[in-house]
Amino acid sequence: MKRDTLLLAAVVGTGLFGSALVLLPAWSRQGFSLLMYGDAGRIDRFGPEVVAYATLVHGVLGAVMLGWALSLLALLRGRWRVEPARARAIVALSVGSWFVVDTAFSAAVGAWPNVALNAVFGALFALGLALARGERGAD
Repeated sequence: MKRDTLLLAAVVGTGLFGSALVLLPAWSRQGFSLLMYGDAGRIDRFGPEVVAYATLVHGVLGAVMLGWALSLLALLRGRWRVEPARARAIVALSVGSWFVVDTAFSAAVGAWPNVALNAVFGALFALGLALARGERGAD
């Protein structure tokens, strides 16, 4: 197994998660409702305007995540392939920027479950980057 498998899995997983946010809006609301409130139906009980807004925000978030993942995949494996060390540095900058900003904002507004979710995604990317760095002939 190649050492960049976990990094590629994290990228593909990010794209799949983003796609699910767009294609499965009820699932998205229920999942985030469960994450934030411990109750899968709470967001849907806030009323139709809140449900519509949450659905929009989740869909936009999913579209951005899918686009980000496709860009990272093209960087790592597509026609835009650059030297492995440079590709990893670009991925690390992109993921690190997301992680710091999203996690700091989530903590500032008290969204601790999102901080925990970020930690899982961040750890997968960090471990994937570390393992890919150790791949013989990668640099």
